[in-house]
Amino acid sequence: MALNNPAFNNPAFQDPRAVQSYPGGARAASLTPPPADAAGSASRGGVDLAAQAQLEGAFAGPPAGSVETGRMTIEDTVVKTVSLFAILLVTAAVGWVWTLGGLVPTTPNVSVLPMIVGGLAGFVLALVIIFTSRKKVRPALIFAYAAAEGLFVGGISAFFEVQWPGIVFQATLATLVVVGVTLALFASGKIRASARATKIFLIAMVGYLVFSLINVGLMLFNVPIAGGAFGLRSMEIIPGVPLGLIIGVLVVIMAAYSLVLDFDQVQQGVRNGAPRQYGWLSAFGIMVTVVWLYIEILRILAILRGSE
Repeated sequence: MALNNPAFNNPAFQDPRAVQSYPGGARAASLTPPPADAAGSASRGGVDLAAQAQLEGAFAGPPAGSVETGRMTIEDTVVKTVSLFAILLVTAAVGWVWTLGGLVPTTPNVSVLPMIVGGLAGFVLALVIIFTSRKKVRPALIFAYAAAEGLFVGGISAFFEVQWPGIVFQATLATLVVVGVTLALFASGKIRASARATKIFLIAMVGYLVFSLINVGLMLFNVPIAGGAFGLRSMEIIPGVPLGLIIGVLVVIMAAYSLVLDFDQVQQGVRNGAPRQYGWLSAFGIMVTVVWLYIEILRILAILRGSE
């Protein structure tokens, strides 16, 4: 199945036969218990009775985790994801203070430097992570990405908060609700990724990217048709309903489905027995989607409050 999130475009999440070719994959494979007939023959021969007893003791003990097996697990991936978001929150606070010159927005003279620095650094690091992950997953780069992305999120959040007080709390709450509902529906089996839905999603994603590039270009060159703070998004194709609101709702739905794809690929990686380090890549992919969702919700709320 074609994927929307480049972080999961890796054979470790697609092909169980490819796992042993990755760093750590051979070790994980070596921990697989021997076939029953091999263990039985060793027992009958009386040569490896101690090894058999040790193996039986391992099966009688508690289930092995990712550390013992060297493979991805859901629990370990959750821990890694939470760790990355902890880093993001810390640097987001730094970006917030840097942008406003303090904790409380008291002046419209905000600095856009944290937003620019964090956005550019995050974009470059994301590309490096995606294109190098086929050979080796480097957690240090993913930590650096989380820090840069936090700087960007903190900066843009402070920028919006100055213009529309309270908007950051609203956007954060809405993002948590969307993520929580999506995760609950996925965990209960009520929503799943499908080939047809993914194909429609990818077509919509390409259309959205083209629209965004055109909109940015029109705003940069001050084309009259792109008037308003959000360019074409500020236009009202229906009286009282900005185009950005319609597009924003569709994009939030797209981001929610992207989360479904992310969760599905995490499960696939666990089933394939992917090496433990790929949990960091999964956490990175989930963070990319959640940040995208937050920014889109922030923009929707800004368009709504700007049209009041």
